[in-house]
Amino acid sequence: MHDLAYFRANLDAVAERLAARGNAPALDQFRELDLKRRGAITESEELKARRNAESQEIARLRREGADTSARQLEVRAIGERVTALEEQVKSADESFRELMTGIPNLPHESVPAGRNAEDNVEVRRVGEPRTLGFEAKAHWDLGPQLGILDMERAAKVTGARFAVYWGAGARLERALINFMLDVHTREHGYKEVLPPFLINSASLFGTGQLPKFAADLFKIEGTDYWLAPTAEVPVTNLYRDETLDGERLPIRLCAYTPCFRSEAGSYGRDVRGIIRQHQFQKVELVKFTRPDQSYAELDKLTDDAEDILRRLGLPFRTVVLCTGDMGFSSAKTYDIEVWLPGQNGFKEISSCSNYEAFQARRAGIRVKSGKGKSEFAHTLNGSGLAAGRTWVAVIENYQQADGSVIVPEALRPYMNAERIVPEE
Repeated sequence: MHDLAYFRANLDAVAERLAARGNAPALDQFRELDLKRRGAITESEELKARRNAESQEIARLRREGADTSARQLEVRAIGERVTALEEQVKSADESFRELMTGIPNLPHESVPAGRNAEDNVEVRRVGEPRTLGFEAKAHWDLGPQLGILDMERAAKVTGARFAVYWGAGARLERALINFMLDVHTREHGYKEVLPPFLINSASLFGTGQLPKFAADLFKIEGTDYWLAPTAEVPVTNLYRDETLDGERLPIRLCAYTPCFRSEAGSYGRDVRGIIRQHQFQKVELVKFTRPDQSYAELDKLTDDAEDILRRLGLPFRTVVLCTGDMGFSSAKTYDIEVWLPGQNGFKEISSCSNYEAFQARRAGIRVKSGKGKSEFAHTLNGSGLAAGRTWVAVIENYQQADGSVIVPEALRPYMNAERIVPEE
């Protein structure tokens, strides 16, 4: 959420920056509301000055023994009008705050202008797509042939966009999660946390999913509990309504959670396989920083996520999202895209974002400096990585002509195997 005072005082500049996102919300309602608010403040101040002058005159007349009853009634009426105007200002401020819950974050000045994903800018590419020497299979064919992925039984148990992993497929998913957690905690400096997977509405408001994106979530009927769409939500809200010690920052946390998304509005996209599921597993990286630290920490967070792919020997590229392709709460986002030979293209496997103070303002997360002053913290997060999509990348990149899959060397201690072969 935005700083109310800044938003009101810089409405034209805010409108210009929001317009860069494309489909920016119209601010006419804000302008009209602001005009009424300013008018109420001006009238209130004028009436207060008049009331003070009248009160002084009444006091003088009473000392002289004059009848001031009529003038006292007039002063009382002025006071009632002032009270009504102050309520109008208070109501306007509340309306401002309510309207601002639907206004996205402002893009950082370094974000490239653009309308959609085609305007994203590649910043680096690591590794070259493998030349397999045979026609690559997509994971939705290779997985069932190996007996490690089953979409049909998942659909029977639950419905579309769910998966069952069998045998080595299940072990590979578990190995990836443990590998990621170990690298991030032992080498990248993150503290592991295992948060609740059910979260309340206040938590979803704090990170920006509510109220705008309720249709993308799963809610438990008859409760205020929702299924976590990402560990970003419960982990960020661990410090909701708290003031952090600036000397302790940055705080770096990582968490494994299953994630649940309705994928409203995504129908027709990635309908085959397990790229876009209602339930998937992910290791998330979350940071709390001082404002002056946040962009250096964004670069480090992105590098930490990329490091998982480097260790697995998976080709990838990193792009900075343009203004028209950014998420609602983000000020700047890097997407990491892994190469999938079975689909002959790159697919997003991590989004690493700096939200600046946008989430912290909604969640009430402050940081106190050594001088005793407090300000809103900056929050960051990124997938480190999405386990299901990493599973796909391993299966497709390490497939062999005989239908088996080589296990990347970094995962062999976790899999206790060098190759995945068809399950009997």
